[in-house]
Amino acid sequence: MRERAIVVNEQRFTGKAELYTKYRPSYPKELIDYLYSIGFEKDSIIADIGAGTGIFSRLMLERGSKVFCVEPNEDMRNASINDLSEFTNFISVNGNDKNTGLQDKSIDFVTAAQAAHWFDQQAFTMECQRILKSNGKILMVWNTRDYEHEIVIRDYEIRNKYAVGDKKGMSNPTSEYSLSDVYDYFKDGICEYKVFRNDLQFNRNNYIGRNLSASYAPREESDPDIYRALTYELAKLFDEYSVDGILNYPHFTESYIGIIRTV
Repeated sequence: MRERAIVVNEQRFTGKAELYTKYRPSYPKELIDYLYSIGFEKDSIIADIGAGTGIFSRLMLERGSKVFCVEPNEDMRNASINDLSEFTNFISVNGNDKNTGLQDKSIDFVTAAQAAHWFDQQAFTMECQRILKSNGKILMVWNTRDYEHEIVIRDYEIRNKYAVGDKKGMSNPTSEYSLSDVYDYFKDGICEYKVFRNDLQFNRNNYIGRNLSASYAPREESDPDIYRALTYELAKLFDEYSVDGILNYPHFTESYIGIIRTV
C-alpha cells in the first residue's frame, strides 16, 4: 500500500504541467538575495528535489549555480527541460525524494520548494545524508496564502467545496503543514526561519488558472460539472474583490534552512 501511495503522489500532477508553468507564482527576489548572502554561491551544487516545472530552480540557475532538478513526474520534468534548457548548469534528473540518483557526498544544498509535504520524511532524510557534503544544508520553501484576509478565507472555502481526491496538498486556515513536521527534518529541530511578503496580482484568467493548477482541483475532461462550478464561483469571487481587473491576493513565502537530522 505504501508503494502505491508513492506512485499516486508522483502522478498527482500529470496533465497539469502547462497550468503549473503558466500560473504558479515564483518566489521573491528578497528570498534569493538572502540565500546567496548566507552560503549559497555561484559555484554551489544544488539538488532541487521535487523540482516540478523548475520555478524555484530557475532562480538559482540565474545566479550561476549548478542545479540538479530532480522530479519524478514526466510531464513536470519535460516542462522544466523545455523552460530551462538555456542554462548550461541545468541537469534534469528522473528521481524522487527517496532515490535521487545523485552521487554520494556531491551536493552543497538540497532544496525543496512547495514539495516537502509530499515526501517520505525518513527516506528523504536518509537520501539527504547520502548526497550532501559534510557541511551541506537543506532548504525548505513554501509559498503560503495569508489567511488573515477575508478574500483568502473565502477562496479556501470554494477550493475545499470542489476539491477532488486527496486534499493533502491543500493548505487551510486550521491545518497548515505542521511546523513540527518541518522542524523534524533538522538536526536538534533547529533551523533558520525567514518569511518574505510575496503578495500576488492576478487578472481573472491567472487567478482561476492558479487554482486549477492545484493537485486537488477538478479537471475539465474528467470532472466537467465540478470544474464548471468551481470556475464559476472563482470568477464571481474575483469580480467581487478585484479593482480595475486586478486582484491583490495576500501571500507570503516561508523558508527553513539548516543541517539535516541524523537517522
